[in-house]
Amino acid sequence: MPTIPITANERRIPVLSPFVYLASQSPRRRQLLEQLGVAHQLLLPDPDEDSEALERVLAHEAPTAYVKRVTQLKLDAALLRLQRKGLPVAPVLCSDTTVAIGRTIFGKPADAADARRMLGVLSGQTHRVLTAVALGTTEKRLQALSVSRVTFAALSASRIRRYVTGGEPMGKAGAYAVQGEAAAFISHMSGSYSGIMGLPMFETALLLRSFGIH
Repeated sequence: MPTIPITANERRIPVLSPFVYLASQSPRRRQLLEQLGVAHQLLLPDPDEDSEALERVLAHEAPTAYVKRVTQLKLDAALLRLQRKGLPVAPVLCSDTTVAIGRTIFGKPADAADARRMLGVLSGQTHRVLTAVALGTTEKRLQALSVSRVTFAALSASRIRRYVTGGEPMGKAGAYAVQGEAAAFISHMSGSYSGIMGLPMFETALLLRSFGIH
């Protein structure tokens, strides 16, 4: 079950808005939000914002703690951005996805060699895909977590090399995109397909309803 802490006070005061801000550059997250039929506007980082710095892993940080923390940092940055730009007030939606085996976190590959390394480790193994999603304003914020499990078939070095050469792994947690060519690597999957893509629709819908958005 998703963890969505809602206080009694929050239940009495619903936040009504005709739209939400999506603070993400991911076209996949935008596509999934459109699939829910939710009106939204993009609230992207300014050129001088160091978005990558928010995703740095702390020493000895567990994957669940990491993805929750990064999502909250993204929401903090987006709410400040909203105030700085003087835009109309509306809830802001943020999300972060990471791949993990045990306590080892597989983020976005630094380069092609790093992508090949990650895929080599994931080959023939079952890993977790954790996606945290947060929705909030300056007065109220909620978060939910989706955890899925994905099993890769054994991948040869040449198959990994061909996949990485195509460029799809870059910018993707764990160096693969479930909705792309990497779908052919997956022998088993359990959990949320949309969560693996980057925005768990069930959990996101729960958060939206908590803010009076249907």
